[in-house]
Amino acid sequence: MRNELKSVETEIKYAGYLQQQQRAIDRLKKAEQRSIPDWFDYGSVSGLSREMKEKLTRVRPRTIGHASRIPGVTPAAVSLVNVYIEIQARRREQAAAI
Repeated sequence: MRNELKSVETEIKYAGYLQQQQRAIDRLKKAEQRSIPDWFDYGSVSGLSREMKEKLTRVRPRTIGHASRIPGVTPAAVSLVNVYIEIQARRREQAAAI
């Protein structure tokens, strides 16, 4: 009985943290499936090392998940690419609207 009470107490205490962790996992899964457009220019991503730009340009990964599994490509590089896809997509949309 005492162990069950402790277990319930622990679940209640950490429920918020567990929900936050689940949301982070869901975001990561969604990002993994994100397509990298054919037009995406790795050379324009400031903050990417020359080595990362060369690897990504050579391999041309189709998704963020694929990019994250390329040997030597860092999580920081993948994160930058993910952000720049958004930035470049918005710029293309704005240019098309003009």
